[in-house]
Amino acid sequence: MKNPMLLMMEKRRNGIHCGVPSFCCANKLVIEAILEQSQRFDDMVLIEATSNQVNQFGGYMGMTPEQFREYTYSIADRIGFDREKIILGGDHMGPLPWCDRPAEEAMAEARKLVRLCVLAGYRKIHLDTSMKLGDDAADQRLSDEVIAERGAELYAVCEQAFAELQQTEPEAVHPVYVIGSEVPIPGGAQAEEGLKVTRVSDFENTILTYRRVFRERGLSDAWDQGHIIAIVVQPGVEFGEHGIHPYDRLEAASLCRALRQYPDLVFEGHSTDYQSPTKLKEMVEDGIAIIKVGPALTYAVREAIFALSRMEEELIPEEKRAHFVETLEAVMVENPKDWQKHYHGTEQEKALSRKYSFSDRSRYYFIHPKVEAAMEKLFANIDETDIPLGMLHQYMPSQYAKVRDGRLVPKARELVKDAVVSVVDDYNYAVKYNYMIGGIF
Repeated sequence: MKNPMLLMMEKRRNGIHCGVPSFCCANKLVIEAILEQSQRFDDMVLIEATSNQVNQFGGYMGMTPEQFREYTYSIADRIGFDREKIILGGDHMGPLPWCDRPAEEAMAEARKLVRLCVLAGYRKIHLDTSMKLGDDAADQRLSDEVIAERGAELYAVCEQAFAELQQTEPEAVHPVYVIGSEVPIPGGAQAEEGLKVTRVSDFENTILTYRRVFRERGLSDAWDQGHIIAIVVQPGVEFGEHGIHPYDRLEAASLCRALRQYPDLVFEGHSTDYQSPTKLKEMVEDGIAIIKVGPALTYAVREAIFALSRMEEELIPEEKRAHFVETLEAVMVENPKDWQKHYHGTEQEKALSRKYSFSDRSRYYFIHPKVEAAMEKLFANIDETDIPLGMLHQYMPSQYAKVRDGRLVPKARELVKDAVVSVVDDYNYAVKYNYMIGGIF
């Protein structure tokens, strides 16, 4: 079977508008919403886990690559979504979770991680070796040479793992790879000031360096057979705690024009969260064909659950309420390690960030037993009552319109998932031809 990502590349080479949203999220509600929406259009779906979320030690989701695969497949099975239409990907696969260790130790763990991803059947691997490791010079930029050497090392491990996989699964789909030297920080930047589009010279030097290093290591097949399909660059897109840097195609024009010299490559855009549908579509048109989104998906979940909580305050007696908002805040304060390096300022400013920051560090806490229990109680409370249509209009106007028109059942879980669908629709509009007139709205 041909890797579906290669079909996207083939379409683009033939002048057909095409791209792929990369949904980087492990939240159960998010994955369920994505698959249900994709089922309506008979789509392939790219779902990626980062090396911080999922790794050989469990990551913050407590899952290995194989366990994340089964977790995703179990959601697909429950709703009747074809497993073969899921492209599993590994995002920022490399030494990121161990970057405080010496290079030898960090890369040893990175080799184990990428091997497990390929053996688990992941079909897209972002090889990210762009970060400094524990014994790299702190006062010097990490050279493209070092980044490429480490990337080639991980690529070789992946290819060895795929050959091993083929011994038991002859029909296994060969993975495709994404590389790059200027990789935005996972999860959004802490500040948007000073954001610069990748220079054409830096982009071209990345390609030249990677090609030379791969050739010297006897890995030219990575390029000759089209295994490497994308380069991560900074196209001028970012979000931070309180702000968004929108895409400006004029600022990125030179970079995107340079890409045309490499018809077998596209750009992969990170941190595209919160961009408008129009900006996302412009990115895909300009060659940024793989557009990643993560925190915006869980932000939509958090926002919808907060709306349900406000309705619960008016509909449910005090003694029966779930108090989700208060529970989430208490758990985050008691366990600050996943937000304290990111949220700064006065106590009030940090409290507001814990609730409303675009970087959405609250996503790390949705698997906490207390938070999960409060969410389920909230859902049960809402489902045991009837939300007045006028109240739904007040707190969830987008979902109100669909309920009014009979296209959405006013149940808690469905309302929350539809908030995610609103984000998914923006990405579908960006990558699909005539999506807006396809009967979805």
